[in-house]
Amino acid sequence: MIRPEFIVEELRKNIPGADLDLVWRAYAFAARCHKGQKRVSGEPYLNHPLEVAHILAKMKLDDVSVAVGLLHDTLEDTFATPDEIREMFGEDVLALVDGVTKLSQIESAAMDKEERQAENVRKMILAMSKDIRVILVKLADRIHNMRTLDYLKPEKQRQIAQETLDIYAPLANRLGIGWIKSELENGSFKYLWPKDYTEIKRKVEKVEAERERYIANIVTEIEGRLAADGIRAEVRGRPKHFYSIFSKMRRQEITFEEVFDLMGVRVITSDDQECYAVLGAVHGMYKPIPGKLKDYIALPKANMYQSLHTTIVGTGGKPVEIQIRSRGMHAVCEEGIAAHWRYKESGPKKDKVDEQINWLRRLMEWQQEVSDPREFLEKVKIDLFPDEVYVFTPKQEVRAFPRGATPIDFAYAIHTDIGAHIIGAKINGKLAPLRQELKNGDIVEILTSQSQHPNRDWLKSVKTAKARTKITSYLKQIEKQRALTLGREFLEKEIASLGLSPQNYMEDVHLLPAAQAVGYMSAESMLIALGLGSLKLANVLTRMLPKEALAERERQADEGALKKIGEKHAKPGKPSGVRIQDMDDVLIKFAQCCNPVPGDAIIGFISRGRGLVVHTADCPNAMNLGMDSERRVEVEWDVKIAGKHLVMIAVVTEDKPGMLAHVSAAIADNGSNITEATISSGQERRGYIYLTIEIADLAHLRKIMSAVLRQPGVISVDRVRDRNAVKSSMVRGKRRG
Repeated sequence: MIRPEFIVEELRKNIPGADLDLVWRAYAFAARCHKGQKRVSGEPYLNHPLEVAHILAKMKLDDVSVAVGLLHDTLEDTFATPDEIREMFGEDVLALVDGVTKLSQIESAAMDKEERQAENVRKMILAMSKDIRVILVKLADRIHNMRTLDYLKPEKQRQIAQETLDIYAPLANRLGIGWIKSELENGSFKYLWPKDYTEIKRKVEKVEAERERYIANIVTEIEGRLAADGIRAEVRGRPKHFYSIFSKMRRQEITFEEVFDLMGVRVITSDDQECYAVLGAVHGMYKPIPGKLKDYIALPKANMYQSLHTTIVGTGGKPVEIQIRSRGMHAVCEEGIAAHWRYKESGPKKDKVDEQINWLRRLMEWQQEVSDPREFLEKVKIDLFPDEVYVFTPKQEVRAFPRGATPIDFAYAIHTDIGAHIIGAKINGKLAPLRQELKNGDIVEILTSQSQHPNRDWLKSVKTAKARTKITSYLKQIEKQRALTLGREFLEKEIASLGLSPQNYMEDVHLLPAAQAVGYMSAESMLIALGLGSLKLANVLTRMLPKEALAERERQADEGALKKIGEKHAKPGKPSGVRIQDMDDVLIKFAQCCNPVPGDAIIGFISRGRGLVVHTADCPNAMNLGMDSERRVEVEWDVKIAGKHLVMIAVVTEDKPGMLAHVSAAIADNGSNITEATISSGQERRGYIYLTIEIADLAHLRKIMSAVLRQPGVISVDRVRDRNAVKSSMVRGKRRG
């Protein structure tokens, strides 16, 4: 177990003047709070906060961050209270501990896995925008959790590893902390693709000695040349980590043997100017491969990464990648924002930190415009995985974009109004279509017109989260306005059809109570729902109009339905019954309480405002309606009727593997298709399978049910009359569970 003395010594070495007493008090408090607690591995729980604090101290973070590392689980996993932490350590420490704690809490058990992940990311971004140290503590926490993942069940291992690979590793990369990114990726790789991990690890170890000798020779040759040129620099080999090899194999569809840069060479110079001198010396010694030179010093990555990359052909014709950077650049490459972070520090380094904070603030702006947590998560991922290109404004300002970005992305990056009114672009002085992908070094000029507005086709071309969010927001606003107009027209037209004056009912004094009665906060939101079709007009009218007007509306609907039925089916020499095949679909509805199918004895009733509703003759609801003889209509199935009808069956089976497969096969063998299935297990080792299947008629259904009942392990098969009631029961059951 890490001893607290090691943490204090690391902090003393890296942060002169650090408040060491704060760290000792935090250790004593954590030790008291976690006393007697054990981790899944069996080790004392205190070991975890000690490890996290040690990682933070090695990251050269301040005394407050290290203290928070020791305290980060006290609010969530012990009886410690916020007031205790505030009194003992101050408001600054409490705010950070509380921020880290909230990142570990799930707000709603009703959320699915993706929603919970999205909501946690949203909270993470919010916490980061307030104080970047929150996420640095969380990254340290995740590193130690990944190091001890062996003690969890495989399913939990994969879940944590996937989340780490999806969110935390890219986040470390976006913040420029290279060593954390690499460790989290490698750790995730081990649990998500264990066979590939083992195979690559074995192959790397097999060729490692040979590769190391080869790289050592190149290192010696470069050291000699730089010494001769009077350049003082550190030259060393650089191994490629396993996940990086795996990603390259998948991305380029190559074998392990075709990955040439399993090891590379890194040259670290005293200052920035020497980097270019080293590049000249290396190119003077070896033949560079065309197109492989990347200057990230002149054009730094968005995560502050700076370095020169070149690939040369070494001795024996083997390609080797050379990275050249200054000591300051190397610190940023490895530690990113943590290398610049000194709380309350000002000056040039603070400016670089501000670049990272601005990225977080942009994410916060986007999340305020996006209501769906899944959509927000997708937008964050777009910015966490930027395979970047660098382009210039006409004033030679550099802008970074994800690969595949277009002039529309560029326009929105400059300003939302410019993006909204873009009509064209000039790339390198030539007119270019809006969908053209930007390339490194392009000079982009945007052409605008106030008459232009975003359209849905733009979404097919954009790559940045900002552009996509702004376009989507505009389109939703337009759709909302159209729905509002349409909803208002629907309501006015229906009121007028009853001989009433719409002007007398379209004021807020009438609309607002109706809106609130149907579950909307404003009249506008109710009208929008009408326009979108998510709210039925009848639900609104019953809460707005006098009873006399509503009765007249129902009478008109009944008369219209009876008239149309009479016109269609009054044929000389024929009985007065109705054949279903001849009826207009708008007028006919099949009762959901009994779901009649061809072959069932049926009866029809004229329903107020709904046309003809067909029930099975033995349906309890039909029996109640039978007292109203004026509304009853004799109906019969047309012998020529064809088509599919949906029926739900309930199958009770023994609770053992393979039952669903046996039942499905029996249904398929008898010419039916399953459109929906729900399975569960209950008491007495019983399995319950609810299947919605397609049938031609009642005889077809009986044939299928008989075939299912013959399957080994099937106990009973029953037809479910009221499918909606069963589905509602299932939903309630899930919520209770």
